[in-house]
Amino acid sequence: MTAKMKAAIFVEPGRIVLDEKPIPDVGPQDALIRITTTTICGTDVHILKGEYPVARGLTIGHEPVGIIEKLGSGVTGFQEGQRVIAGAITPSGHSFACLCGCSSQDGPGTRHGFKAMGGWKFGNTIDGTQAEYVLVPDALVNLSPVPDHLTDEQVLMCPDIMSTGFSGAESGGVRIGDTVVVFALGPIGLCAVAGAKLMGATTIIGVDTVPKRIEIARALGATHVVDFKTHDPVEEIMRLTDGRGADVSIEALGTQKTFEAALRVLRPGGTLSSLGVYSSDLTIPLGAFSAGLGDNRIVTTLCPGGKDRMRRLMEVVASGRVDLKPLVTHQFKLDDIEAAYDLFAHQRDGVLKVAIKP
Repeated sequence: MTAKMKAAIFVEPGRIVLDEKPIPDVGPQDALIRITTTTICGTDVHILKGEYPVARGLTIGHEPVGIIEKLGSGVTGFQEGQRVIAGAITPSGHSFACLCGCSSQDGPGTRHGFKAMGGWKFGNTIDGTQAEYVLVPDALVNLSPVPDHLTDEQVLMCPDIMSTGFSGAESGGVRIGDTVVVFALGPIGLCAVAGAKLMGATTIIGVDTVPKRIEIARALGATHVVDFKTHDPVEEIMRLTDGRGADVSIEALGTQKTFEAALRVLRPGGTLSSLGVYSSDLTIPLGAFSAGLGDNRIVTTLCPGGKDRMRRLMEVVASGRVDLKPLVTHQFKLDDIEAAYDLFAHQRDGVLKVAIKP
């Protein structure tokens, strides 16, 4: 009789339900992980709403912390019973994308009529992590041991939110003494604030209106916060920078309005670093783009994955230089994941991230 596990399954737009699925078989290069903590991402809400297409029957989720239950015959250097994380992005290590230095794009290419999101496989092209077990492909490239002195909650942001937010600052080329603006202080935007500070930015301006997010942003390094409900963000940012504009603007929401504002606040030659997941076409306004003559850069980044990226992020957490525990505002059992989705999707009760515990 096939052993079963509980899993959060995409049924149709508007419905993700908890149901049973077979526990996956383990191939030679795989590892079966018993999930101890996972979470819900904003991208999962895009899936729930039907704004990002995935196959019906897919297990959702891409942020795993857990214990190795079973190792494939070709996986060495790890032990069953060892606590590990894997990134949301799981590169193979030997694809064209990996070998040309862009492992985050190691994915299936075009599907569902559009270019799929690179190397994002969990909860996108293969079963994900909102379950009792998840099968990690190419385990040697993707598993990273969790130090004993770090809790699940301390490393829960590493697989996606922390890696993505930090990459916004890294891809934007933030330098010592820079002015950086972060549009939207959700979990990714908050991690972008922390990343910009680590990279050397000395003026970090966040844009949001939620008091709890503003409080955490200041704790993570924001020197100013603009409330978009009381001030025009572009005008206020230009005032705060004495008309100079930002060296780097980081768009962390995924809307036309925030993308355009991030473009308008750039100094000549500044960089817009885009992290948002967009659900419709973007338009680049002629004036904001200086008719293409402003020496500006627009860069996009997909969450860097792989074992060394995870190791580096856990080193940052262990050093005490960044504390992301306040981002985990709620905890749910896996049995209650439908209620967790309802809370998270509607952004009630000051939710930032939820910890899901099978």
